[in-house]
Amino acid sequence: MRVALAQLDYHIGNFELNTQKIIDKIILAKSKKADIVVFSELSICGYPPRDFLEFNDFIRGCTESILKIASYCDGIAAIVGGPSLNPKREGKDLFNSAYFLADKGIKDIIHKTLLPTYDVFDEYRYFEPNTVFECIEYKGVKIALTICEDLWNINDNPLYVICPMDELIQQKPELMINIAASPFDYKHIEERKKALRDNAEKYGIPLFYVNHVGAQTELIFDGGSVAFNSKAEVVNELKYFAEDFNIVDTEDFDEPVLDFGFSTIELIYDALVLGIKEYFAKLGFKKAILGMSGGIDSAIVLALAVDALGKENVTSILLPSKYSSEGSVNDALAMLQNSQSPYEIIPIENIVDTIEQTLHEKFEHTTPGLTEENIQARSRGLILMAMSNKFGSILLNTTNKSEAAVGYGTLYGDMCGGLAVLGDVYKTQVYELARYINRQEEIIPSSIITKAPSAELRPDQKDSDSLPDYTMLDKILFEYIEQRKGPHEIIALGFDAILVQRILKMVNTSEYKRHQMPPVLRVSPKAFGSGRRLPIVATYLHT
Repeated sequence: MRVALAQLDYHIGNFELNTQKIIDKIILAKSKKADIVVFSELSICGYPPRDFLEFNDFIRGCTESILKIASYCDGIAAIVGGPSLNPKREGKDLFNSAYFLADKGIKDIIHKTLLPTYDVFDEYRYFEPNTVFECIEYKGVKIALTICEDLWNINDNPLYVICPMDELIQQKPELMINIAASPFDYKHIEERKKALRDNAEKYGIPLFYVNHVGAQTELIFDGGSVAFNSKAEVVNELKYFAEDFNIVDTEDFDEPVLDFGFSTIELIYDALVLGIKEYFAKLGFKKAILGMSGGIDSAIVLALAVDALGKENVTSILLPSKYSSEGSVNDALAMLQNSQSPYEIIPIENIVDTIEQTLHEKFEHTTPGLTEENIQARSRGLILMAMSNKFGSILLNTTNKSEAAVGYGTLYGDMCGGLAVLGDVYKTQVYELARYINRQEEIIPSSIITKAPSAELRPDQKDSDSLPDYTMLDKILFEYIEQRKGPHEIIALGFDAILVQRILKMVNTSEYKRHQMPPVLRVSPKAFGSGRRLPIVATYLHT
């Protein structure tokens, strides 16, 4: 059997675009004499549609699109993901389904059994789990068709009480097909490939897997669709971070191919570039602006944005204050020279002076401090948002994960923007990104990489005045955020008790700030945003 893997970039709710993409690949697959062409989970509407699934009109759009696609399935079959109605009154109104289309109609509908409801996933909010297990058959070949999570209950600590393939294998299928929408994080490629390989090995039949590619707001989908033979060897692997299409013939299935190999920092870089590119394209924007400080975070964001959008579409705004060092201004200008992108210089001293003068009477007899520093940051935010408003550009936020974690940022100042590019990248990883960007030529000036980080909101200010060394800080943050370890567990790893308690308190008391951040591009297993849901008013670890 010739199986076509169609790895496409879908746009949530854009039925016309998604439908045409699918039809185009059906026509292509048919011209190449494929028997079946496979598309990804919820491909008809894009993933995750979230509360759009509560609109009858949205479901009607999905159904009409499926029927249109079915009319092109003549002499070829297609597997397309989409929601389907639950005919029973009991339970949720919808299933997350795989439509098997052939002979110009819907031949079968297979429902997803295991509905992830953790981290960024919330599928049980919308879908009823499947309880009936049936293989499909086409051209004399029996196929076990599953959807994403259905193949993940194969590890030593199963999350679910049932394993769909254990049920389906009893019907003696000859191959497995799994359609998925599996979001990227820098550990997930190997975890995903292991889960798929374990399935091929356990059940001893070939496995075809098709994943989403592209990005939907904060979620990035890396593609990497893959085929395994019955020996659990990779025989075909599609591109990462790009649309791709290939046909695999089960009659020529014995020759394994080399797996793609990536470094973690390369994966993060590619994911962030794709995330920026998709966010702008799917919102219909072309132009970006950012505040360029001469520090490493804004330099990295500029480099990523130029790669994603083109240098002519990214404008940097330099906003020097009386505390901005000559070195920082020169570093910013050197970075801009290297990137060859446009920029503006707008000093903020006059606006800060005006605000301070306006508040002089109210602030009389108080000691200048953090409030006055934040006036500078908020003045910059005001100007950047005004430029964004006036010229229709999206402001890229440059806050990194370390800063966001401990609240080292000013609401409505340096924390404003339309997209937080580095909000899931620790400061130590930011430096790794800088070295990766400079791997062939110096794009980020070495002086930006080597100088001590500073917000430059007061004379001779350094981040280290308020924060532990980033190397130490990031290790503790990783144990708390990604590993979900409590203070006693972290201290037991050898970290100073007072430091651990201080950092965890900073993280938890800053939750209200993170709730007001722009969407954060997710590249780690535990990002701020929809995948990390903590209460603002809790007292846990606040003292």
